[in-house]
Amino acid sequence: MAKRNGSGTRHRSAINGQFVTARKAANNPRTTLSEQVGGGSTHGVHRSAVSGKFVSDAYAKRHPKTTIRDN
Repeated sequence: MAKRNGSGTRHRSAINGQFVTARKAANNPRTTLSEQVGGGSTHGVHRSAVSGKFVSDAYAKRHPKTTIRDN
């Protein structure tokens, strides 16, 4: 598991929701999202790991391995 820093960027797997290293994120760009530390809340919406865009709940249910729920 990747270390959580106080600032910068961290990477999260869309498959299991765990934080991963920058190297693993670079090797798996379609299933990993990068996020800013302290970037603020998005109030629980879903985001696609493929496009990086916000998606609907229905889309997230159809594509569980390539979407995460932002908090």
